[in-house]
Amino acid sequence: MIPKHSVELLAPAKDLTCGIEAINHGADAVYIGAPRFGARAAAGNSLEDISSLVTYAHIYNVKIYVALNTILYDSELEDTEKMIWALYRAGVDALIIQDMGITKLNLPPIPLHGSTQMDNRSVEKVRFLSEAGFRQVVLARELSLDEIRTIHEACPEVSLEAFVHGALCVSFSGQCYASQSCYGRSANRGECAQFCRLSFDLLDAESRVIAKNKHLLSLKDMNQSNNLEALLDAGVSSFKIEGRLKDVSYVKNVTAYYRQKLDEILKRRPEFMRSSSGSARLFFVSQLDKSFNRGFTEYFIKGRKPDICSFDTPKSLGEEVGTVKDVHPGYFTVAGVKSFSNGDGLCYVDDEGVLQGFRINKVDANKIYPQEMPRLKPKTVLFRNYDKEFKRVLDGLSAVRKLNVRIELAENNYGFTLTMQDEDGNRVAMGFPYAKEKARTPQEENQKVQLGKLGNTPFEVKEVEVLLSESWFIPSSLLAEWRRRVVERLLMLRRINYRQEIVRLKETHHSYPERELTYLGNVMNHKAEDFYRQHGVTRIAPAFEKKTPEAGVLMFCKHCIRYSMGWCPVHQKGRSPYKEPYFLVSGDGRRFRLQFDCRNCLMKVLAE
Repeated sequence: MIPKHSVELLAPAKDLTCGIEAINHGADAVYIGAPRFGARAAAGNSLEDISSLVTYAHIYNVKIYVALNTILYDSELEDTEKMIWALYRAGVDALIIQDMGITKLNLPPIPLHGSTQMDNRSVEKVRFLSEAGFRQVVLARELSLDEIRTIHEACPEVSLEAFVHGALCVSFSGQCYASQSCYGRSANRGECAQFCRLSFDLLDAESRVIAKNKHLLSLKDMNQSNNLEALLDAGVSSFKIEGRLKDVSYVKNVTAYYRQKLDEILKRRPEFMRSSSGSARLFFVSQLDKSFNRGFTEYFIKGRKPDICSFDTPKSLGEEVGTVKDVHPGYFTVAGVKSFSNGDGLCYVDDEGVLQGFRINKVDANKIYPQEMPRLKPKTVLFRNYDKEFKRVLDGLSAVRKLNVRIELAENNYGFTLTMQDEDGNRVAMGFPYAKEKARTPQEENQKVQLGKLGNTPFEVKEVEVLLSESWFIPSSLLAEWRRRVVERLLMLRRINYRQEIVRLKETHHSYPERELTYLGNVMNHKAEDFYRQHGVTRIAPAFEKKTPEAGVLMFCKHCIRYSMGWCPVHQKGRSPYKEPYFLVSGDGRRFRLQFDCRNCLMKVLAE
């Protein structure tokens, strides 16, 4: 028998509704923000809602991971410990953390996952976390397939989680201090001010303007939908969709799309299997470019490429729908094959490189009548960032998730036995006393129909067998009551049989990869400091948020503006006509110096 490797599709949840819909649309696991201390401060959830999501998820063997991935002040540690115990009692399957001080708390036996905020880019870092007891590590988004494969081969015992879709942070996660430096809002405290989405002027050392009013740090959105099998082969077992601030339509559409893509692979690759149960039946055709996106990029998965940036706008472009053919008073015509609806939102990039948008008032074939006529020119590329009809479909019932069951009706000495067994082997048999009375007409087909009416339950019938010696009469209302009671018992059995992973964190003393931690270690509290000292770190600087370092780098970026301009001396053998250093100047006049570290293929952003 071929050994099976479990694979999970991990979807985001802003709230309980998003979490339930992620499950309905095919997620194997869902990550959601804790009531406090998550890396998206605006996406916190109550314990009651998290508990409700856990209850729903575990019916389908879907796991719930709670993001508790900020760095913590000493004054917050006690409340954090209490909250972790409450989450454990609610049935949460794992915590996603950044602050190593959490490992020094009195923890319940709950698995820990290493957040991408830990900047997990090296074999040494991942191996350290694995030896420290972490069950899953979220890899840095910047890694290539070869780098992921190297980590997996060196650390095969730990599950590797990789982002496959959604917004990209331009700086290494957990290593961005621009928001804290400029606005007092810490990205490591869940309060990122989206500094990288601002517009800047780019100046050289002589104040010559290289680019004006461009979003030079803004990246397109990640889309690895064509690389899932390659990621599987490289060692990824958890495929993560970004989006804990996204709305429910985004979660539905993107989760459904990746579910279908993964299922196609799993059908061909018997060595891999889904980690949850049931199947999602969709009532729409999923399409990634209909959900929020800034254009798509594969990022660095296959090496450095020039298509990762979105300099003109940080806003959603949506799907490309054609080009302007002719412009007339009050309307224009479109060359393309897409259909439009009244109320659709279209956008385009004007001659100044600025994104402009408008709403459609009326559609007549390929004639588009806007609410207000935009300044369009023939051959302008049009995008649709709001599809009214698609939104209408997603606002309704767009998917259901069902578990297959086999039902058997048999007789016993005192009446009848109804048995129900689900796709995971959970089996319930209940006996019901009832006098046997021969029916005047054949009953088998009606009995199968009545027993198969599972309606709004999580189950659907794969097969119904009626194993009776005679055509006994049983009222349909009674069959319905028996069916209801067996369904309730089967649901109870599934919850009882759900197995949470029990992980008791052991005290370890293996060496951390570095002997000294600068502010980049993000050490905020004394327990985090104790942890690192226990693991051989001798010098520990406080976190940026605790003490601003002198001449600290604000961002560490794999994205390189010099490369984007075609001037990279390594990859492009290019040469800039401008004098370095270059400076980014924001709209409020702040200046940031760019430093190019070609040896490590990095761009650093420093405050002037």
